Amino acid sequence: MKASRVGFLAAVVMVAAACAAGAFAADAGSRDEDRKLLRALMAEAEAGLNAQSIERFTALMSEDVTVTWLNAEVSRGKAEVKAYYQRMVGGPGTILKKYVTKVSLGKPARFYGDIAIADGKAADEFYPYARGEFRLASNWSSTMAKIDGQWKIVALHLSSNVFTNPLLAEAEHMVYYAAGGGLLAGLVLMFLILRLRRR
Repeated sequence: MKASRVGFLAAVVMVAAACAAGAFAADAGSRDEDRKLLRALMAEAEAGLNAQSIERFTALMSEDVTVTWLNAEVSRGKAEVKAYYQRMVGGPGTILKKYVTKVSLGKPARFYGDIAIADGKAADEFYPYARGEFRLASNWSSTMAKIDGQWKIVALHLSSNVFTNPLLAEAEHMVYYAAGGGLLAGLVLMFLILRLRRR
């Protein structure tokens, strides 16, 4: 009797496992259309930013989106995202004339029901008013949710290497130039003092 019960339970477990595997396989196969839509969303986000259109960019976001920018500022909600962009790019009194980017996907998105998580890299170009343009390699990660049948960005995080980047390299060179200039000025001053003492 015990053996038959064990056999019955084993059969139930095997059937359940087979059903689960079939469900996962069906789910994986059904994601092709979602992946296509997410790639289109990524392409539109890039196009909107490169066109300096914050309206196109935020149209891809949920109302309560959270964005962590490269300078570690956080914007919560579309209104804050727009306010940040308008403060930083394009208009009078902003920091950047324009900002363009080329994004790439790291690995295929991971799905958890109607939630998708993706990450990748970006090649950014900044055009500040106060200096010449510079380029920065950055990383991004995003959480998207299917809301009313449409994929929307609900969280976006941007980051860059704070230990090695063009701005730090430039600052390091400036330190060397300043140190060299200071040393040269010191030598000239010492030479003049010695000449004055000899007179």
